[in-house]
Amino acid sequence: MSVFREPYDFAERLRAGETILSAWSCLPGRHVAQLLARAGYPAVTLDMQHGEHDFASVAATIPAIVAAGGTPVVRVPVGEFATASRAVDAGAAAVIAPMIDDVETARRFVAQIKYPPLGERSWGPASAMALAGVTDPLGWLETANRATLAFAMIETRAAFEGIDDILAVPGLDGVFVGPADLSIALSNGAHVAPSAESTHAAAAKIAAAARAAGRIAGYFAPSVEDARTAQAAGFTFISLGIDAALIAEAGRAKLAAFEAGA
Repeated sequence: MSVFREPYDFAERLRAGETILSAWSCLPGRHVAQLLARAGYPAVTLDMQHGEHDFASVAATIPAIVAAGGTPVVRVPVGEFATASRAVDAGAAAVIAPMIDDVETARRFVAQIKYPPLGERSWGPASAMALAGVTDPLGWLETANRATLAFAMIETRAAFEGIDDILAVPGLDGVFVGPADLSIALSNGAHVAPSAESTHAAAAKIAAAARAAGRIAGYFAPSVEDARTAQAAGFTFISLGIDAALIAEAGRAKLAAFEAGA
């Protein structure tokens, strides 16, 4: 039985087939991310690749998300697998690694997320254990590999064509689709079309491959319509709503409401 409790039951909920939505946090600091968790987002993903979070921001924000009842997820910069290891130590329930093109890169990523025998990460989970309410080190060690998720982003032609081999890497829990980059890659740089029918079709093939391999499929949805399409295709971990965009949208709506009554 897992020693992990809510919100660190994230992995088991996804494996059971539950659809979990995540806010996407690009703005550094804990306040906005915590507000999104309090607003009802089950998870909040802190973006270190294209967002402004650095490790100090991630380390400060993860406890704030947990305190608000949300599950903390981190996307690390390209190739920074040591940062992935630190994110797990800080309490991330899942890590998303961008630009995983092949089996060897996937293995190097997994090595920094999982303890032996699946990986090679070193021991240092004091912060994560405290956040998860776990006091038994052996219980943590025996459970962490299953409870801490490793997602490889599939967003290049090489990754798309090698999806089955990537999914077969031991310890990789799932894949996460970046539709903008995927559309650029599959069109050989002709367009960026994350919501195009061709992009959705390619993504659906990735989700089907993940299901066939017994893995979790995640998706970055630019809109509610995209999120619904992704869910119908079999994606269960879905990002919906970027913090900066949500603030701008709310501001525009408030101003429009005022002007409408003027």
